[in-house]
Amino acid sequence: MRASAETSRGQPPSNPHLVAWVDEMARLCKPDRVWWCDGSEEEKRSLFAEAVPAGVFVPLDARKLPGCYYHHSNVNDVARVEHLTFICTPTREEAGPTNHWMEPGEAYRKLGALFDGAMRGRTMYVVPYVMGPASSPFAKVGVELTDSLYVTLSMGIMTRMGKVALDRLGSEGRDFNKGLHSVAECNPEKRFICHFPQDNAIWSVGSGYGGNALLGKKCLALRIASYQARSEGWLAEHMLILEAERPDGERRYVTAAFPSACGKTNFAMMIPPAAMGGWKIRTVGDDIAWMRIGEDGRLWAVNPEFGYFGVAPGTSRKSNSNAMDTVRKDSLFTNVARTPGGDVWWEGMDVEPPPELIDWKGQPWTKGAKHPAAHPNSRFTAPMQNNPVLSRFADDPRGVPVSAVIFGGRRSTTVPLVLQSFDWKHGVYLGATMGSETTAAATGAVGVVRRDPMAMLPFCGYDMGTYLGHWLAMRERITRPPQLFLVNWFRKSQDGRWLWPGYGENARVLDWILGRCDGTAGAEETLLGYTPREQDLDLRGLQGADVAAATRIDLNDWEAELESQGDWFRSLGPTLPAGLEQQRAALLERVRRALDAEEKG
Repeated sequence: MRASAETSRGQPPSNPHLVAWVDEMARLCKPDRVWWCDGSEEEKRSLFAEAVPAGVFVPLDARKLPGCYYHHSNVNDVARVEHLTFICTPTREEAGPTNHWMEPGEAYRKLGALFDGAMRGRTMYVVPYVMGPASSPFAKVGVELTDSLYVTLSMGIMTRMGKVALDRLGSEGRDFNKGLHSVAECNPEKRFICHFPQDNAIWSVGSGYGGNALLGKKCLALRIASYQARSEGWLAEHMLILEAERPDGERRYVTAAFPSACGKTNFAMMIPPAAMGGWKIRTVGDDIAWMRIGEDGRLWAVNPEFGYFGVAPGTSRKSNSNAMDTVRKDSLFTNVARTPGGDVWWEGMDVEPPPELIDWKGQPWTKGAKHPAAHPNSRFTAPMQNNPVLSRFADDPRGVPVSAVIFGGRRSTTVPLVLQSFDWKHGVYLGATMGSETTAAATGAVGVVRRDPMAMLPFCGYDMGTYLGHWLAMRERITRPPQLFLVNWFRKSQDGRWLWPGYGENARVLDWILGRCDGTAGAEETLLGYTPREQDLDLRGLQGADVAAATRIDLNDWEAELESQGDWFRSLGPTLPAGLEQQRAALLERVRRALDAEEKG
């Protein structure tokens, strides 16, 4: 179906490859009309003018939240669906044991049947976008075809969308990610998110939720990009990028990989304690980092995104004041609670709820109700330009040079506050074995460690063992490598008290990390890595911390930890790099020898 003037809106580009693909997909999906997006403010107003009467968005209070809108998702469509997310490579081995796999031909047939006529009676929005600074040599172009106004307007926030992408692609460019998306029936039984790395393509059907439907984010920027990064010699990682400015004005940059619920966005936007005397933290990116080796032999990182897609519950003035400021204008809220007057509220906001709210399902909610007003995975989508601590290098086409890479999970025991690796291989090993403890509510068992290497378990577009091998191989080409660290803000005492206060106080750990990179901070060498002594940390004005307990290495705990890591490594199969298992075995042997010496002594 080639859209006629009567059934299309916007100006199709001159690129024949893009137009032919859009026509092919339109013949499959059979929309009533095709809308070519240009990313302009005029277009944005037109899209909202369609979305509001259709009930897709509810305008919020223009005085309190100017330019902000609210969206209720389908109650069966509120989160990423890892069990319905597939890597479609020619062989199962390429996808690896940690990914769900579907043979490409089967995937195209299965999803093609679901897409057939799925947009009948609807508009197909053609959303061209750029991931990365538009003028960066590292940026990548994608085009998402979608029948969702929510997706279209969200992509306008999360990516550099419209004409800028078509200009980047040019009149003859063929190198663009082909993304096809339809909410279709929004039926969980007919919901699939399929990635075709060899075709640079993504097909997503049956979901309108961001992580499943905003195809530039986890789908392209991580799953497809990680596959491309391996063959092209770079890293596509689930990492924030942070700028730290010391009181003397010197700036350093770090990337950090944290699984969900580990304070990633809070760390990227944290406010250092006043007692540290003039430190400033600025955000380059809060979720994804593309890292390449520069001519100077260092890793340079760019943030491919243009906005923030953050979890609302738990975000407050105490936990992340900068995020609260970021969402006050031109933002979208999904599945939070709202007041009848057009304000928003969620659990953990540190503000008492109003007596009456409209909950995330659109139902009346009164204070004291037993069920939450906001969905636990409710979201905000906000432009990065709103961030009051945005780094002026956030849109730099070169990226920023990385001094340190930080890995961090959520562990109540065993893992110390911060641990510096002995070398690159040891650091990759720390990242490969990081994880978070599950809760009874989630799994029926407390304290079970879910391994999440580099926080990439749900997002790696190929075999995990091969991915870890790629990390090791990168060291051969990085002549000035960053230092690698493991952190844990969540260690507890035996009676359940937090040993470290977290939030902005984490800047004290960052100070030590950067000092170690510069060779100016002291440390104690342990069997597991380097840890700070109390005199090595800036503790001026610190309240509510037990630094000795937070940094303690318990060898009995680590013997069990290293044995558990062996089970994890075996689950990855034959592609696990031998060097990582050798690291584990050598550390376990050292720990056992030390325990034997303690017992004999």
